[in-house]
Amino acid sequence: MSSSHASLDAASNDRKARLAKLAALKRKQPEPEEPSIADLNAESADREQAASDVTTKFLSGRNYDAETRGPKLGFEQGPQEGKVTVEAQAAEIAETVKDQAQKDAEADQPIDLFKLQPKKPNWDLRRDLDEKLKILNVRTENAIARLVRERIESAQRAAKARGSKSTGEEGEEVGIEGDALVEGIHMREQEVDNDEDTI
Repeated sequence: MSSSHASLDAASNDRKARLAKLAALKRKQPEPEEPSIADLNAESADREQAASDVTTKFLSGRNYDAETRGPKLGFEQGPQEGKVTVEAQAAEIAETVKDQAQKDAEADQPIDLFKLQPKKPNWDLRRDLDEKLKILNVRTENAIARLVRERIESAQRAAKARGSKSTGEEGEEVGIEGDALVEGIHMREQEVDNDEDTI
């Protein structure tokens, strides 16, 4: 036990000697002169840099951020980043409700009655009549085809009769000329359109 006391006494004596030397050096230094403004600015910049070096060197705690000089938040990105949160959903719903309210405000304008009524006043009668006319339209087309066929055959017979009387030889079969046939078809289409307009 005495050896440990002796080593402690020796260490304290060494420390006292060092402190005495430092105090003597301090007393021997000359008094500093009045510093100029430029020197003060340079010293303050050095102090700030030294202070920042000190904070980064010695204050490296888990909760202190030396750059922001505040507590560390503990993460680079927010914990809700990339996830759908209730706040984000509420913001989306608020936007849709706002848009819908604007649309409803625009829709509250009076309705133009001219846009609602049909172009022709008898559209409902025509709708009901079209179902019944389908059968008649087929029969009409068949009758027209039969009449055209009969007209062509009669024209061919007449041409044969004329050709055989004059020359005595059989000529080519002749039907209705193309222009006459086209005119007949157009006339018939116009009659059908007129009939539909009167209905």
